[in-house]
Amino acid sequence: MALDMERSRRFSSQLVEGLRGKGRVLILSHDNPDPDSLAAAMALKHFIVIKTGQQCVVAYGGIIGRGENRAMVKELEIDAVPLEGLDPEDFQVVCLVDTQPGAGNNSLPAHIPVHLVIDHHPPRPEVKKCRWVDIREDYGSTATILFEYLKAQDVSFGTKLATIIYYAIKSETQELGREWCPADREAYLALFPLVNNRILFNITHPKVPRSYFFSFNKALRNARIHEDLLIFNLFSVNNPDMVAEMADFLLRMEGVALVLGMGLFNGKEIISLRTASINLLAGELIGRIVGELGTSGGHGLMAGGQIPGVDSEPTAQRRLQAVLTERLLTCMGRDIRKGKKLIPS
Repeated sequence: MALDMERSRRFSSQLVEGLRGKGRVLILSHDNPDPDSLAAAMALKHFIVIKTGQQCVVAYGGIIGRGENRAMVKELEIDAVPLEGLDPEDFQVVCLVDTQPGAGNNSLPAHIPVHLVIDHHPPRPEVKKCRWVDIREDYGSTATILFEYLKAQDVSFGTKLATIIYYAIKSETQELGREWCPADREAYLALFPLVNNRILFNITHPKVPRSYFFSFNKALRNARIHEDLLIFNLFSVNNPDMVAEMADFLLRMEGVALVLGMGLFNGKEIISLRTASINLLAGELIGRIVGELGTSGGHGLMAGGQIPGVDSEPTAQRRLQAVLTERLLTCMGRDIRKGKKLIPS
């Protein structure tokens, strides 16, 4: 699919007319936001400010933890604030980008109505209550959708926003190597000449703390292999992004087709699933693994979940790991036996 300009022009026009004069706008990303969520939020803010002049605030739950994401916020001067410092009821319009009501991965209180949802994950039943919904499951990046709005409405933007959107598409699709569509490619190529390459280099080569390498060590020491499946547990982490980053890293191992990782952050178990097989639907698989324990979602090759109220005691962590491991092995039709350590003692 090329840029769907007619759909974007129609939806963005309706959005402008519907928003105009409605008051302050809250734009919320998913918790512990990644580049795609932040880029989509900042692009939506720019779009609304230019087209309607309304005041917009970009907010997020959790933390911005990954080195690349912190560098992105600093280098590109992304004006996003923690949701805990705001009262959502002070806003007349509430928008969710790269997340949805009921997804379990955003911190918006359940009683706050959501007016606008822009996302690229499978739609949830709760979005039926929202006035404006633009969900495109075939798109690799939510930021691509926002880029189309800007183009459809002839909204100009500078180098920094171009770099934000470009890096979002680059990271979300792994440089057009994972779950992209032609619309992502067209946006990627159109934005490339506008990018600040020095800033982009600083973002992709950030300095990281010593604790970052402790996580690598912990993931390697705790990883177990069950045939072509690899499962690891980081136990307690101070950066929830490390679970997904370690899953991506370990998927590179020869002979491994799927990685399931977990780690506890602020009483919530963060689950990450990565696969190299196009025959596996990661989003559906993570739903069967997490089940009634929490919430989950994802795409074909990557997915994530959250399990709230998990005890920080190592024994409780190991019990949860055993439950998730058994569910994964059952779903994959593997023999439920004790796996072998990735790194022998």
